[in-house]
Amino acid sequence: MYSGKVGPISEEVIKTLTEEGDIELDADSRDEAVLDVQSVLKEYLRMEREVGDEARDLLARRGQDHTAFGRTKRKIAEGRGFGLGEDGIGWIADQLLDMMMHSAHIEEIFSEDHEIRSKIAKVLRRHMSTDEDLDREVRRRIKNLQEGTDSWDIEYEKVSAALRKLQGLDG
Repeated sequence: MYSGKVGPISEEVIKTLTEEGDIELDADSRDEAVLDVQSVLKEYLRMEREVGDEARDLLARRGQDHTAFGRTKRKIAEGRGFGLGEDGIGWIADQLLDMMMHSAHIEEIFSEDHEIRSKIAKVLRRHMSTDEDLDREVRRRIKNLQEGTDSWDIEYEKVSAALRKLQGLDG
């Protein structure tokens, strides 16, 4: 998930849950409820970045190359009870549901937990499919470089940043 997606995802989560009668907001609290959702999504991004940084540091200390990055990152995330990828969707949905239970901006919750989690996950998956499309496009553009090398990492970030900016995904 990219930072530029936080606002649209937050809006859509609140819109979906209110329009489908899962939650009821205080009349003047819609914007604050959206901000509550944004705070959970921003925390996810912060934690994901922190786990990635820790994985890079660990690989550097061990003298390992980047090919072990994904596996190392997943192990660190698991140790923290944090989800990545599909597990990240479940983690975010759980955090959002917990936030809603305690939010002063959500008047009432009418649906079962599993129904709300499912609707949140559907919104997240729809937005994250764009992330996968972006990743495929970046990889297509740098296919001449060997993955796991420093030059691949640098070029991946450069091309990814340019495409995100072009598509308005960074905010």
